[in-house]
Amino acid sequence: MPPSDDQGITAVANGTRRSRFIAAALAVALGVGGTSMVGYAITHQQVAPQPSLTAADPQGPQTATTVLPAARPISIRIPAINVSSPVNSVGLNPDHTMETPNPGPFFDQAAWYRYSPTPGQLGPSVIVGHLDSAEGPSVFFKLGALKPGQRIEVTRADHTTATFEVDSVESFPKNGFPSRTVYGDTDYPALRLITCGGIFDKAMGSYRSNVVVFAHLIGPVPA
Repeated sequence: MPPSDDQGITAVANGTRRSRFIAAALAVALGVGGTSMVGYAITHQQVAPQPSLTAADPQGPQTATTVLPAARPISIRIPAINVSSPVNSVGLNPDHTMETPNPGPFFDQAAWYRYSPTPGQLGPSVIVGHLDSAEGPSVFFKLGALKPGQRIEVTRADHTTATFEVDSVESFPKNGFPSRTVYGDTDYPALRLITCGGIFDKAMGSYRSNVVVFAHLIGPVPA
């Protein structure tokens, strides 16, 4: 999962809408933190912060005030929950589900779904990360503790930092995941951060819910 993989940037940079992206992303609720997760919280009595389950339809600004050109993300910083991570990239599995960081040196790092817009472009840019592993909390363990108004900074390959403001933090059951709410086109540069959440199902070997952070771009700053 090398960070230099720019496949997919051209597709989202040329202004085409992302019906392929939405169709491919339908299964990410089953992929992010799926069977690779082993329920660290269960075995170590450490529970990740969880928002309440919701059927909300979070909305950001209705019009875009700033739109950035395509530039892949290289790192993410979330001061409120002490996250600082390189951003690698993921694509699609052979079964058309979204890839997730595999066990290895990149497992505890965030990853951008390279068929989504780059952060700051028009539409929802998607960055995923694991909740935990057998060794302990992973990069997005505290994602559910974020609050509206807090900031997310994504440094891009063009030496700008796209700064986003959190609109809401939601928890959705995987068997009722609102794909169009999360992945559908927006009229502003949006960011979606996704990890696992809810109850760990030991029989299935995965968490039953996903935590999703909805955020909107408030401006670029020099990196």
